[in-house]
Amino acid sequence: MTDNVMSKAATMEIPINSNGGTGALAEDDSLEQAAKLQWSLDEKDLQQVMVSGPNLNETSIVSGGYGGTAEGIIPTGSVKGPNMNHSTSSSSMTAEEETRGVAVEKYEAVKKWGLNTYKCTKQMISERFGRGSRTVDLELEAQIDVLRDTKRKYENVLRLAKALTNHFYNMVQTQHALGDTFADLSQKSPELRDEFGYNAETQKLLCKNGETLLGAINFFVSSINTLVNKTMEDTLMTIRMYENARLEFDAYRSDLEELSLGPRDAVTMARIEAAQEQFEVHKEKYERLRSDVTIKLKFLEENKVKVMHKQLLLFHNAISAYFAGNQQQLEETLKQFSIKLKPPGADKPSWLEEQ
Repeated sequence: MTDNVMSKAATMEIPINSNGGTGALAEDDSLEQAAKLQWSLDEKDLQQVMVSGPNLNETSIVSGGYGGTAEGIIPTGSVKGPNMNHSTSSSSMTAEEETRGVAVEKYEAVKKWGLNTYKCTKQMISERFGRGSRTVDLELEAQIDVLRDTKRKYENVLRLAKALTNHFYNMVQTQHALGDTFADLSQKSPELRDEFGYNAETQKLLCKNGETLLGAINFFVSSINTLVNKTMEDTLMTIRMYENARLEFDAYRSDLEELSLGPRDAVTMARIEAAQEQFEVHKEKYERLRSDVTIKLKFLEENKVKVMHKQLLLFHNAISAYFAGNQQQLEETLKQFSIKLKPPGADKPSWLEEQ
């Protein structure tokens, strides 16, 4: 009976007619149409592959062998290597970590700056109201006061020397114009030719000597300007850094002293250790800048004496030679200090620059 059932099932699956072809049973029409449809689709896919070539993104991995069900087909376009996802995720994580690191660094910098500003402001107010102690180096503070007073006086000398230069330049220009006018009148007034002539020569000589003196005064002004606005200012900048370091040092010293007077529990001891570290850092900075200020003040004093000795001698010799009418001595003074005068019209732009 089992053999009959098996033969009947086989006959129902693949019926064979008298010509050896498959039968067209009613219950198998749907299976036959599905097989034809699958074959036509496979044939089209094969033609497309033959024409356009394989595309790795559109190929499929078939599980279960050829002719398996659609459930075993896994498109390779949706299957990505583990390295691709890992690299994308790692790059995004790296960018996030960098951004987070920069944000944390900025936050710590702002926090540190705010704490330092608070401590320094508190120390400054305490000093002004006489409630806080202040570290004072009497000898260094006296030298700093002398430097600031000297700078103010030298700035006044520089201002007056510039005013003298402007006035004297205008006088030389007036003498030059007056000499040209006398020379023109000498040509047009025969009866006063000699008188206009030697007055014209006198004004031209005074104009020449005045230009020589202007060169000496300009050199004097330039040297004083360099001494005041560069050399002294550089030292004063270091002094300002030293004063800020002194204020920070006293602020953290006061903070450490206040913590030392409080209770000695675990939290306070940790704060005292942190304050001690900050105090040592600012103490080292303060001592280093104090040493820098001392050295710069010493070199500044030596440089100031050397520069002013030369410039005052130049100013005296040039002024004396000019008003004594000693043209030769005036020119020798400029040679002695290696001062070269610009030729007339050197400051004027060329005709190409004026275009």
